[in-house]
Amino acid sequence: MGSLEVLRTPDERFANLPGYPFAPHYAEVDGLRMHYVDEGPREADPILLLHGEPSWSYLYRKMVPVLAARGHRVIAPDLIGFGRSDKPVRREDYTYQRHVDWVVALIQRLPLTRITLFGQDWGGLIGLRILGVHPDLFSRAVASNTFLPTGDMDPGDAFRRWQEYSQTTPEFHVGGIVKGGCVSELPPEVIAAYDAPFPDDRYKAGARQFPMLVPTRPDDPASEPNRKAWQVLVKWTKPFLTAFADSDPITRGADRFLQMAIPGARGQKHTTIRGAGHFVQEDKGEELAGVIADFISSSPVS
Repeated sequence: MGSLEVLRTPDERFANLPGYPFAPHYAEVDGLRMHYVDEGPREADPILLLHGEPSWSYLYRKMVPVLAARGHRVIAPDLIGFGRSDKPVRREDYTYQRHVDWVVALIQRLPLTRITLFGQDWGGLIGLRILGVHPDLFSRAVASNTFLPTGDMDPGDAFRRWQEYSQTTPEFHVGGIVKGGCVSELPPEVIAAYDAPFPDDRYKAGARQFPMLVPTRPDDPASEPNRKAWQVLVKWTKPFLTAFADSDPITRGADRFLQMAIPGARGQKHTTIRGAGHFVQEDKGEELAGVIADFISSSPVS
């Protein structure tokens, strides 16, 4: 991995972003620099907030202060290829397995245990897979607008349209894509903040590649590892919550599947966040953070 051609977004691109006052923290994973937000009391059990495509930890700026104020340590990494983390230049340097390995390396480097997982979009595809491989690291989990696909079911027309768009659009406008996945109107300076990690197209290899890494066929390289993770999830009895938005066409219905398939989901106060789109953290971040904090306080783990 040391021979990767890697770009690093200049620090000045992240100066004075609206609503994002957090000090940067860095860890080395597999020879790459990975950035993460680390707020709240260090001795508290951690909440791991995993973002997806094509966002970064800026997506969690409304949630981090709420969760930290409730007494939790809040860790929000930037996936490799996103945010303040290093960005390999070649698209083939990004695989589902590598994304999993990079996040596992961060968890072990910090090191984190008794984790409450929160995953949305690819944050769930990565986080639920890690939970399936390392279940002992986690106390509970919250899934939002996400799933753990194996390629054995049709991904649906909405996802296929997004996948095709992501590969054919000449201009991959990250801030515009986030805006399109929100119900609320985003001000220009917030759209610009989502664009900040990507000075030009060379920085967007990870963002361009992500839609092609979702397993949509049974023989995808990620299909069998995800099936193995499901073997753990269908026996997972620790608390599991869904908090999906009411207006996300891509993941609609996945919450009901998770509730039925995972034993730890039974009897939980599953939530539908009203007036929110795919990027529920942007549309209703404070409300979502309250849901997570209430879930943690109502499901103590010995």
